[in-house]
Amino acid sequence: MAEPLVWLNGATVPADEARVSAFDRGLLLGDGVFETLRAVDGTPLAARRHLARLRRSAEAVRIDLPYDDEALRSAMAAVLAGVAAPQARVRITVTAGPGPLGPAREASEPTVLVAAAPLPPPAERTAVCTVPWPHNERSPLAGVKTTSRGEGVVALAHARALGCSEALLADTTGRLCEGTASNVFLVLDGRLVTPSLATGCLAGVTRELVLELTDAVEADVPLSALAEASEVFLTSTGRGVQAVHRVDDRELPAPGPRTAAARAALEAHLAAHPDP
Repeated sequence: MAEPLVWLNGATVPADEARVSAFDRGLLLGDGVFETLRAVDGTPLAARRHLARLRRSAEAVRIDLPYDDEALRSAMAAVLAGVAAPQARVRITVTAGPGPLGPAREASEPTVLVAAAPLPPPAERTAVCTVPWPHNERSPLAGVKTTSRGEGVVALAHARALGCSEALLADTTGRLCEGTASNVFLVLDGRLVTPSLATGCLAGVTRELVLELTDAVEADVPLSALAEASEVFLTSTGRGVQAVHRVDDRELPAPGPRTAAARAALEAHLAAHPDP
């Protein structure tokens, strides 16, 4: 099997030859941002939206992204060419580059890494668990796709120990917020709703598309609303629209009709418009 390729700071190299400084702030402090895209037959889906969010995230953490969208699209094409699978995950990671061991930055060129790997198809349905730790909607990183993922790592480990593939968090006021790597939709009294960005949830690209393609609306609902929902589903780049058949100890029909309709609408739209 050929060694996978990565794109690092403007050059495409075999993965085992790629070198990042031991003083890189992404490694030491999680000081960086990233995007993950799904690619089908070598074509990254919704690349325009993902690249726009990458720039918003970089601006939010005050990293000056040194490559334009054309260069990043070329980088994705280069690494995807080495993935022999119909679907792939391609990730763009941008860190603040090498720096001191403490939190203060010094002037440095950012590190930009693009890598890809096969993406297995997601399960049609899954179980989720609520966790006892709130997401801070007032954090300066709320809604920013950063490489600082420790909160999600701990929450997901807790959920996996309970037999779930995702953890759902509330914000500090008790409103339903998001998963560790997904957004959440639920059907309440016939309405399809998803938490508003005021909860600090990530403005997911798949979330955005589902809002555009269905009658879903943003609404602030308590975490306890999960106990009243007739359907629940997750959205993310890797999951697409994924039905939830269990929330904690409560079983749900999955996929329900609204979930199935949302999934069909998303997949049809992306097939017709790969970069909507």
